[in-house]
Amino acid sequence: MLPEDVRILALMLPEAVSGAHSGNPDFRVGGRVFATLWVEEARVVLRLAPADQADLCAAEPDLFTPLDGAWGRRGWTNLDLDPCEEEVLRTALLAAWRMTAPPDLRAAYD
Repeated sequence: MLPEDVRILALMLPEAVSGAHSGNPDFRVGGRVFATLWVEEARVVLRLAPADQADLCAAEPDLFTPLDGAWGRRGWTNLDLDPCEEEVLRTALLAAWRMTAPPDLRAAYD
């Protein structure tokens, strides 16, 4: 997958907007970051629920890795874009959006 694919898919999610975080493009919902794109490294960092992080890392260990330290323990997870397929990226972005979106927006989406 390409960085532009991340942008397109992330901004398709309800009320998602683009911004910038530490000099990198990011995607937010309800004013909170759910994904940060590292273009030059061909990766996206996702805010996942710890259970989603564990499931995705177990299912695709070559693609997903928790960030080091406390950030990783809170669910922040790297996704390597080079070998990633579209369905995996869609699933991961949706999980990150769901973790971050306000409850009323999540409920409306369900």
